[in-house]
Amino acid sequence: MTAQQTQLQDLPPGLKRELLPKHVAVIMDGNGRWAKRQGLPRIMGHKRGVDALKDLLRCCKDWGIQALTAYAFSTENWKRPQEEVDFLMTLFQRVLRQELREMVEENVQIQFVGNLNALPRSLQEEISRSMAETKDNRSIRFTVATNYGGRQEILQACRAIAQKVQQGLLQPDEIDEAVFERHLYTAGIADPDLLIRTSGEMRLSNFLLWQMAYGEMYITDTLWPDFDRVEFSRALSAYQQRERRYGGV
Repeated sequence: MTAQQTQLQDLPPGLKRELLPKHVAVIMDGNGRWAKRQGLPRIMGHKRGVDALKDLLRCCKDWGIQALTAYAFSTENWKRPQEEVDFLMTLFQRVLRQELREMVEENVQIQFVGNLNALPRSLQEEISRSMAETKDNRSIRFTVATNYGGRQEILQACRAIAQKVQQGLLQPDEIDEAVFERHLYTAGIADPDLLIRTSGEMRLSNFLLWQMAYGEMYITDTLWPDFDRVEFSRALSAYQQRERRYGGV
């Protein structure tokens, strides 16, 4: 088997491959609290969080989950101390540069969504390069939400649609869900089946507000740096026990 092919691994006992979610999204919460508990600076929590995300991506690919979306940096995260923000921007850039070759070899398609124009120029360039070099990969779609906010996403979609109406390119009665979704950052990406949030917080935090209309949610008290394959299998097991009705009976 070549590196461009996907070799699925056995699932943990009790999980059924036919009931796996096709698309998993994660709110990676608790890096700072994890570091504090360890007596370490907050930035060390973020570094350990990157390792947890890499392991989750590998796990999704090995088990046959088609897409993973991670909430890496929200529009509200700019309010954090400047030192922490600068560290995160540098960390994103360094990780992209270091991991790109492996993602190409592992047939991972990486995509970034959000207001990317507000990011440092050097990071924007690294993002563009990584997306270009992996655009034809098909083993798993890995989406990273960076400088992302769900409300902002919806507003920019409304503005783009309004502009087309103003220009006569679109009639108001032609606007439906499909048209709206084509103007979201996530255009072309299927909605998540399962959203996992770590650290026990019970909210969406402005993440995928439109896309999570019928997605299942799983909340765990585990802090993100401690979220491993055992925790992931528990989340998948809980998901497989639910009955998705999409508003029906």
